[in-house]
Amino acid sequence: MAFLDTTHKKKSFTLTTLLLSALLLVLFYIGLTYMDPPIENGISVNFGTTDFGSGSVQPKEKIKSEPLDTPPVESSKQEVAQQIEEIEEDIPEETADEPAPSEKVLTQENEESIRIKKAEEAKRKAENTAAEAKRKADNEAKKLKTEVARVAKEKRDAEELALREQQAKKDKLDALMGGLNKSDGTVSGSEGDSNNVGDKGSPDGNPYATSYYGSPGSGRGIGGYGLNGRSLVNKGKVPQECNESGRVVVKIVVDKNGKVITATPGVRGTTNNNPCLLEPAKKTAFLHKWNLDSNAPNQQVGFVVVNFKLGE
Repeated sequence: MAFLDTTHKKKSFTLTTLLLSALLLVLFYIGLTYMDPPIENGISVNFGTTDFGSGSVQPKEKIKSEPLDTPPVESSKQEVAQQIEEIEEDIPEETADEPAPSEKVLTQENEESIRIKKAEEAKRKAENTAAEAKRKADNEAKKLKTEVARVAKEKRDAEELALREQQAKKDKLDALMGGLNKSDGTVSGSEGDSNNVGDKGSPDGNPYATSYYGSPGSGRGIGGYGLNGRSLVNKGKVPQECNESGRVVVKIVVDKNGKVITATPGVRGTTNNNPCLLEPAKKTAFLHKWNLDSNAPNQQVGFVVVNFKLGE
Protein backbone atom coordinates (compact mmCIF):
# COMPACT_ATOMS: atom_id res chain seq x y z
CA MET A 1 0.00 0.00 0.00
CA ALA A 2 1.21 3.49 -0.83
CA PHE A 3 0.50 4.97 2.61
CA LEU A 4 2.55 2.23 4.33
CA ASP A 5 5.67 2.80 2.27
CA THR A 6 7.95 3.47 5.22
CA THR A 7 8.85 1.52 8.35
CA HIS A 8 7.66 4.28 10.67
CA LYS A 9 4.22 4.41 9.03
CA LYS A 10 3.86 0.62 9.34
CA LYS A 11 4.75 0.75 13.02
CA SER A 12 2.32 3.62 13.60
CA PHE A 13 -0.49 1.78 11.79
CA THR A 14 0.12 -1.38 13.82
CA LEU A 15 0.19 0.52 17.14
CA THR A 16 -2.98 2.45 16.31
CA THR A 17 -4.81 -0.73 15.37
CA LEU A 18 -3.84 -2.44 18.61
CA LEU A 19 -4.96 0.53 20.71
CA LEU A 20 -8.34 0.79 18.98
CA SER A 21 -8.91 -2.95 19.37
CA ALA A 22 -8.11 -2.78 23.05
CA LEU A 23 -10.48 0.20 23.47
CA LEU A 24 -13.32 -1.69 21.71
CA LEU A 25 -12.81 -4.72 23.93
CA VAL A 26 -12.93 -2.54 27.04
CA LEU A 27 -16.16 -0.88 25.88
CA PHE A 28 -17.66 -4.28 25.00
CA TYR A 29 -17.04 -5.84 28.40
CA ILE A 30 -17.60 -2.75 30.53
CA GLY A 31 -20.05 -0.70 28.51
CA LEU A 32 -22.18 2.14 29.77
CA THR A 33 -23.95 1.79 33.09
CA TYR A 34 -27.76 2.06 33.21
CA MET A 35 -30.54 1.40 35.71
CA ASP A 36 -32.82 -1.60 35.24
CA PRO A 37 -35.62 -0.74 35.87
CA PRO A 38 -34.89 2.91 35.09
CA ILE A 39 -35.25 5.60 37.75
CA GLU A 40 -38.82 6.81 38.00
CA ASN A 41 -39.49 10.46 37.34
CA GLY A 42 -42.47 12.61 38.25
CA ILE A 43 -44.70 12.77 41.35
CA SER A 44 -45.77 9.71 43.32
CA VAL A 45 -49.60 9.71 43.72
CA ASN A 46 -51.34 7.89 46.58
CA PHE A 47 -53.48 4.84 45.77
CA GLY A 48 -57.25 5.46 45.85
CA THR A 49 -60.57 4.92 44.05
CA THR A 50 -62.42 8.24 44.61
CA ASP A 51 -61.77 11.95 44.60
CA PHE A 52 -62.69 12.19 48.30
CA GLY A 53 -61.83 10.28 51.46
CA SER A 54 -60.91 10.51 55.17
CA GLY A 55 -58.97 8.54 57.80
CA SER A 56 -55.40 7.36 58.17
CA VAL A 57 -55.61 3.62 57.13
CA GLN A 58 -54.71 2.86 53.53
CA PRO A 59 -56.95 0.04 52.03
CA LYS A 60 -55.03 -2.78 50.39
CA GLU A 61 -57.76 -3.58 47.81
CA LYS A 62 -60.14 -1.56 45.72
CA ILE A 63 -63.51 -0.97 47.41
CA LYS A 64 -66.22 -2.25 45.15
CA SER A 65 -69.24 -0.06 44.75
CA GLU A 66 -72.49 -1.09 43.13
CA PRO A 67 -74.01 0.98 40.38
CA LEU A 68 -76.28 3.67 41.67
CA ASP A 69 -79.16 2.73 39.43
CA THR A 70 -79.57 -0.94 40.50
CA PRO A 71 -80.33 -0.82 44.25
CA PRO A 72 -82.56 1.67 45.98
CA VAL A 73 -81.10 4.71 47.63
CA GLU A 74 -81.76 3.57 51.17
CA SER A 75 -80.06 0.24 50.67
CA SER A 76 -77.09 1.99 49.15
CA LYS A 77 -76.93 4.27 52.15
CA GLN A 78 -77.08 1.30 54.48
CA GLU A 79 -74.32 -0.47 52.61
CA VAL A 80 -72.19 2.66 52.66
CA ALA A 81 -72.84 3.03 56.38
CA GLN A 82 -71.86 -0.60 56.95
CA GLN A 83 -68.70 -0.15 54.94
CA ILE A 84 -67.84 2.97 56.94
CA GLU A 85 -68.43 1.07 60.19
CA GLU A 86 -66.21 -1.76 58.96
CA ILE A 87 -63.51 0.74 58.03
CA GLU A 88 -63.79 2.45 61.40
CA GLU A 89 -63.49 -0.93 63.13
CA ASP A 90 -60.41 -1.72 61.09
CA ILE A 91 -58.84 1.61 62.10
CA PRO A 92 -56.54 0.93 65.09
CA GLU A 93 -56.73 3.09 68.15
CA GLU A 94 -54.25 5.91 68.44
CA THR A 95 -51.23 4.86 70.37
CA ALA A 96 -49.76 6.93 73.15
CA ASP A 97 -46.65 7.57 71.11
CA GLU A 98 -48.53 9.23 68.24
CA PRO A 99 -49.33 12.82 69.19
CA ALA A 100 -52.72 14.33 68.60
CA PRO A 101 -53.10 17.29 66.24
CA SER A 102 -53.21 19.65 69.19
CA GLU A 103 -50.04 18.10 70.50
CA LYS A 104 -48.39 18.54 67.10
CA VAL A 105 -49.32 22.21 67.09
CA LEU A 106 -47.99 22.52 70.62
CA THR A 107 -44.75 20.81 69.58
CA GLN A 108 -44.39 23.22 66.69
CA GLU A 109 -44.91 26.13 69.08
CA ASN A 110 -42.33 24.65 71.43
CA GLU A 111 -39.82 24.30 68.57
CA GLU A 112 -40.44 27.89 67.57
CA SER A 113 -39.96 29.07 71.16
CA ILE A 114 -36.79 26.98 71.42
CA ARG A 115 -35.44 28.63 68.28
CA ILE A 116 -36.31 32.03 69.69
CA LYS A 117 -34.63 31.16 72.98
CA LYS A 118 -31.53 29.96 71.14
CA ALA A 119 -31.42 33.17 69.14
CA GLU A 120 -31.78 35.24 72.32
CA GLU A 121 -29.09 33.15 74.03
CA ALA A 122 -26.73 33.66 71.08
CA LYS A 123 -27.46 37.40 71.21
CA ARG A 124 -26.71 37.50 74.95
CA LYS A 125 -23.48 35.57 74.40
CA ALA A 126 -22.45 38.00 71.67
CA GLU A 127 -23.23 40.97 73.94
CA ASN A 128 -21.30 39.36 76.80
CA THR A 129 -18.34 38.71 74.49
CA ALA A 130 -18.38 42.31 73.29
CA ALA A 131 -18.60 43.57 76.88
CA GLU A 132 -15.71 41.31 77.92
CA ALA A 133 -13.60 42.53 74.99
CA LYS A 134 -14.37 46.15 75.90
CA ARG A 135 -13.47 45.49 79.53
CA LYS A 136 -10.15 43.91 78.51
CA ALA A 137 -9.43 46.84 76.19
CA ASP A 138 -10.16 49.30 79.02
CA ASN A 139 -7.88 47.35 81.38
CA GLU A 140 -5.09 47.34 78.79
CA ALA A 141 -5.52 51.09 78.28
CA LYS A 142 -5.37 51.66 82.05
CA LYS A 143 -2.24 49.49 82.33
CA LEU A 144 -0.62 51.37 79.45
CA LYS A 145 -1.50 54.70 81.03
CA THR A 146 -0.09 53.55 84.36
CA GLU A 147 3.09 52.34 82.69
CA VAL A 148 3.53 55.67 80.86
CA ALA A 149 3.03 57.55 84.14
CA ARG A 150 5.55 55.28 85.88
CA VAL A 151 8.15 55.80 83.13
CA ALA A 152 7.59 59.57 83.27
CA LYS A 153 7.98 59.52 87.07
CA GLU A 154 11.19 57.48 86.80
CA LYS A 155 12.50 59.95 84.24
CA ARG A 156 11.70 62.89 86.54
CA ASP A 157 13.33 61.10 89.47
CA ALA A 158 16.42 60.40 87.36
CA GLU A 159 16.61 64.05 86.32
CA GLU A 160 16.24 65.19 89.93
CA LEU A 161 18.92 62.72 91.00
CA ALA A 162 21.24 64.00 88.27
CA LEU A 163 20.63 67.57 89.41
CA ARG A 164 21.35 66.60 93.02
CA GLU A 165 24.54 64.84 91.97
CA GLN A 166 25.57 67.85 89.92
CA GLN A 167 24.89 70.14 92.87
CA ALA A 168 26.86 67.78 95.14
CA LYS A 169 29.79 67.96 92.71
CA LYS A 170 29.59 71.75 92.75
CA ASP A 171 29.54 71.76 96.53
CA LYS A 172 32.51 69.39 96.59
CA LEU A 173 34.36 71.66 94.16
CA ASP A 174 33.56 74.64 96.35
CA ALA A 175 34.95 72.70 99.31
CA LEU A 176 38.11 71.86 97.34
CA MET A 177 38.49 75.53 96.48
CA GLY A 178 38.52 76.30 100.20
CA GLY A 179 35.33 78.30 100.11
CA LEU A 180 37.05 81.15 98.27
CA ASN A 181 34.80 81.30 95.24
CA LYS A 182 31.50 79.51 95.06
CA SER A 183 30.40 77.95 91.77
CA ASP A 184 27.54 80.45 91.58
CA GLY A 185 29.91 83.44 91.75
CA THR A 186 29.46 84.40 95.42
CA VAL A 187 32.50 84.99 97.68
CA SER A 188 32.49 83.58 101.20
CA GLY A 189 34.50 81.56 103.71
CA SER A 190 38.02 81.90 105.09
CA GLU A 191 41.26 79.95 104.77
CA GLY A 192 44.48 79.69 106.77
CA ASP A 193 46.40 77.72 109.40
CA SER A 194 45.99 80.14 112.30
CA ASN A 195 43.27 80.30 114.95
CA ASN A 196 41.82 83.67 113.87
CA VAL A 197 39.08 84.04 111.22
CA GLY A 198 40.31 85.51 107.93
CA ASP A 199 41.87 84.73 104.59
CA LYS A 200 45.56 84.22 105.31
CA GLY A 201 48.02 84.98 102.52
CA SER A 202 49.03 87.72 100.11
CA PRO A 203 46.60 89.64 97.85
CA ASP A 204 49.01 89.01 94.98
CA GLY A 205 49.33 85.29 95.76
CA ASN A 206 47.81 82.18 94.24
CA PRO A 207 44.48 81.28 95.85
CA TYR A 208 45.20 77.56 95.24
CA ALA A 209 48.66 77.59 96.86
CA THR A 210 49.10 76.00 100.29
CA SER A 211 52.12 78.04 101.41
CA TYR A 212 51.80 81.30 103.29
CA TYR A 213 55.53 82.15 103.19
CA GLY A 214 57.58 83.98 100.51
CA SER A 215 56.90 86.52 97.83
CA PRO A 216 54.66 85.83 94.81
CA GLY A 217 56.36 84.36 91.79
CA SER A 218 55.91 85.10 88.10
CA GLY A 219 53.84 81.98 87.52
CA ARG A 220 56.26 80.70 84.87
CA GLY A 221 58.74 77.84 84.82
CA ILE A 222 58.55 74.93 87.24
CA GLY A 223 57.14 76.85 90.17
CA GLY A 224 53.68 76.54 91.59
CA TYR A 225 54.55 74.03 94.34
CA GLY A 226 53.32 76.39 97.06
CA LEU A 227 56.94 77.16 98.04
CA ASN A 228 57.20 80.71 96.75
CA GLY A 229 60.69 82.08 97.03
CA ARG A 230 62.23 78.62 96.65
CA SER A 231 63.53 77.13 93.41
CA LEU A 232 63.35 73.46 92.54
CA VAL A 233 66.78 71.87 92.30
CA ASN A 234 65.98 68.22 91.65
CA LYS A 235 62.92 66.12 90.91
CA GLY A 236 61.94 62.64 89.74
CA LYS A 237 58.97 60.38 89.20
CA VAL A 238 58.29 56.85 90.41
CA PRO A 239 56.17 54.86 87.88
CA GLN A 240 52.96 53.20 88.91
CA GLU A 241 52.52 49.44 89.12
CA CYS A 242 48.91 49.45 87.91
CA ASN A 243 47.30 50.83 84.78
CA GLU A 244 45.38 53.76 86.32
CA SER A 245 45.00 57.44 85.45
CA GLY A 246 44.36 60.50 87.58
CA ARG A 247 45.94 63.33 89.59
CA VAL A 248 47.41 62.84 93.05
CA VAL A 249 48.25 65.89 95.19
CA VAL A 250 50.93 65.29 97.87
CA LYS A 251 51.25 67.64 100.80
CA ILE A 252 54.95 68.08 101.69
CA VAL A 253 56.96 69.73 104.44
CA VAL A 254 60.36 71.15 103.39
CA ASP A 255 63.14 72.26 105.75
CA LYS A 256 65.63 75.12 105.30
CA ASN A 257 67.92 72.87 103.27
CA GLY A 258 65.11 72.22 100.73
CA LYS A 259 64.71 68.59 101.65
CA VAL A 260 61.28 66.99 101.89
CA ILE A 261 60.91 65.65 105.40
CA THR A 262 57.23 64.51 105.27
CA ALA A 263 54.81 63.70 102.45
CA THR A 264 51.07 63.05 102.67
CA PRO A 265 49.43 61.88 99.40
CA GLY A 266 45.75 62.19 98.52
CA VAL A 267 45.02 65.66 99.87
CA ARG A 268 42.64 68.23 98.41
CA GLY A 269 42.67 68.25 94.62
CA THR A 270 43.31 64.51 94.19
CA THR A 271 41.12 62.85 91.55
CA ASN A 272 42.15 59.21 92.07
CA ASN A 273 42.79 57.81 95.56
CA ASN A 274 43.77 54.33 94.41
CA PRO A 275 46.53 53.00 96.75
CA CYS A 276 48.55 51.91 93.73
CA LEU A 277 48.81 55.60 92.79
CA LEU A 278 49.18 57.12 96.26
CA GLU A 279 52.34 55.16 97.09
CA PRO A 280 54.33 56.07 93.91
CA ALA A 281 53.13 59.70 94.28
CA LYS A 282 54.51 59.79 97.82
CA LYS A 283 57.86 58.36 96.66
CA THR A 284 57.90 60.89 93.82
CA ALA A 285 57.46 63.76 96.32
CA PHE A 286 60.50 62.57 98.30
CA LEU A 287 62.59 62.78 95.11
CA HIS A 288 62.00 66.55 94.92
CA LYS A 289 64.50 68.97 96.44
CA TRP A 290 64.57 72.78 96.68
CA ASN A 291 67.37 75.29 97.10
CA LEU A 292 68.95 76.14 100.45
CA ASP A 293 67.34 79.24 102.04
CA SER A 294 68.52 80.39 105.45
CA ASN A 295 65.62 82.85 105.69
CA ALA A 296 63.02 80.13 105.27
CA PRO A 297 61.22 78.72 108.31
CA ASN A 298 62.34 75.41 109.75
CA GLN A 299 59.30 73.72 108.19
CA GLN A 300 57.71 75.12 105.05
CA VAL A 301 54.48 73.57 103.70
CA GLY A 302 53.99 72.97 99.98
CA PHE A 303 52.59 70.38 97.61
CA VAL A 304 53.58 68.23 94.66
CA VAL A 305 51.08 67.34 91.92
CA VAL A 306 51.67 64.00 90.18
CA ASN A 307 49.65 63.23 87.06
CA PHE A 308 49.39 59.56 86.11
CA LYS A 309 48.34 58.42 82.64
CA LEU A 310 47.27 55.06 81.26
CA GLY A 311 50.16 52.99 79.95
CA GLU A 312 52.75 54.68 82.14
